[in-house]
Amino acid sequence: MIKTTTLVRLAAVGVAVTAIAACTPRRPVETGTGEVAPPTNPQYPSNPGGGIDGGNLGSAAPGSEQDFIVNVGDRVYFDLDSYTVRPEARPRLDAQVQWLQRYPGVTVRIEGNADERGTREYNLALGARRAESVRTYLIERGIPAARIDTISFGKERPIAAGSSEESWARNRNAHTAIVSGATR
Repeated sequence: MIKTTTLVRLAAVGVAVTAIAACTPRRPVETGTGEVAPPTNPQYPSNPGGGIDGGNLGSAAPGSEQDFIVNVGDRVYFDLDSYTVRPEARPRLDAQVQWLQRYPGVTVRIEGNADERGTREYNLALGARRAESVRTYLIERGIPAARIDTISFGKERPIAAGSSEESWARNRNAHTAIVSGATR
């Protein structure tokens, strides 16, 4: 019969091995020609105003936070060390403008984010510039400045775990969060 202390030690070793395996970085994908595939940036749907089809998801109530997230999109992505709105992000931001014009009582907060590389201070400043560039985009298209607040989280709130190009690309974003005026 196995002693309780031996069983506890075996379980601890198992947990440690699992934790180490989970932290191991993934290897880059090889293309078969000996080259490594370039990192990909998060993709946007071709129809940013379209809803989700299929499944038992139900439909989001018009004007709700869920409607904004599902049918418009609440996040845009940036290139490395950049706060310039990418061309492929513009349709999503234009859809946000249309939605915000349709629901004039809604206020939003643009949350700027960065990947884990760089200092805390640098990433906070970069996140602030990203949030401000999205805010400026929305204001230039007719959304009143008083309805849009900004904040930077720098690298403090990643949406993708890991230290890979894919994770870093997902964490370089600006998130439009509804603050008030929409149902949950």
